[in-house]
Amino acid sequence: MDGLSARQRAIADNVANIDTPSFLAGRVQFEDSLRDAVRSGETRRVASTGHTTARSLEPTREDGNNVNLDTETISNTDTVLRYQLVTQAVTDRMSLLRTSMRTQ
Repeated sequence: MDGLSARQRAIADNVANIDTPSFLAGRVQFEDSLRDAVRSGETRRVASTGHTTARSLEPTREDGNNVNLDTETISNTDTVLRYQLVTQAVTDRMSLLRTSMRTQ
């Protein structure tokens, strides 16, 4: 959830700077380190897997800015849907825990 939140902030920053000369879009990456932590079974590392923010190397416009509103819109939609999915999964898990504690 932290990685998705960071991605959402980066998207908002990108859109806010769409007309700023020489601004390079930020990209948040966390999936690879999260996948590695899950595969290795390191549950503590999964919880603390960080994210990295890098500037995009995509081609720039004449003013040096490379923010593409279409790309940001698609990324925003994807991020929101992923966040909702994770939130629902956590909610379901907590509901199961509450139910199991009541029956014991």
